[in-house]
Amino acid sequence: MRLHRGVTETTLDGYERVLSKVVARLGSDPRRYDAAKLRGFVLEYSKDHGRSEVQNTASALRMFMRYLSVEGQCSADLIAAVPKVAHWRLATLPRYLPAESVEKVIATCDLETQVGKRDRAILLLLARLGLRAADVVGLRLVDIDWERARVRVVGKGRRETWLPLPQEVGDAMLVYLKGGRPSAENDRVFLTVRAPVRAFLSATAISQLVRRAIEGADVDAPSFGAHLLRHSAATAMLRGGATLDAIGALLRQRSMDTTALYAKVDVPTLQRVAQPWPDEDVSPC
Repeated sequence: MRLHRGVTETTLDGYERVLSKVVARLGSDPRRYDAAKLRGFVLEYSKDHGRSEVQNTASALRMFMRYLSVEGQCSADLIAAVPKVAHWRLATLPRYLPAESVEKVIATCDLETQVGKRDRAILLLLARLGLRAADVVGLRLVDIDWERARVRVVGKGRRETWLPLPQEVGDAMLVYLKGGRPSAENDRVFLTVRAPVRAFLSATAISQLVRRAIEGADVDAPSFGAHLLRHSAATAMLRGGATLDAIGALLRQRSMDTTALYAKVDVPTLQRVAQPWPDEDVSPC
């Protein structure tokens, strides 16, 4: 997956956690796998986990069966045996925080501490540029172009994109780099504070950081992960007059259908284009 699909280490770590559970449940001999066992695993897993988690699990399992099939360790028919999780695009509203709540979350950082300086820079990258948690984890010192005020992000599929670095975000990163980042032989921008000093191991650590900030701000939040700030950034841009094309470019989304999800939160505009509901006594044409 790393060599031929360009999958990131964070995604591979997630796959590994899922597949270790598969092997523990179904055994280490793929020749004993069958459709009933694969379906049973996914259905059992779905009882205690959310839709998104189950979707990721099914994707990891399907990828694994494809690999085993190519290696001749199981039948290719088992690839189709992994059930798909029902999901209707654009059926739900994106979860986001109002702009004032986002500011409260950012304000929870104590700039007198190393952790506070680091966390504020991370929160601003998430809230202003809409970065994913994995983008923050993978950010390296060479990815910051101070002269041109831009930052390089390597996202899904190893796609490289340069994004503008707003003054506020750049200032926060400088404060962290000069007075908050521990001295270490590591080229990752964001490091842990406590020994042993190292880069974050996974995107989960960033989501936990966001959760602590949201809980500290005592705001009413629909969820607590890093993606909430990504959705909030897109929603704020839309309400500020940005086009869907501009939002899609910033979020690095390949499909306009994905970006169109944010149009559903622009209620004032939707009210202007919505057609009145016909009277009950009007007969259909």
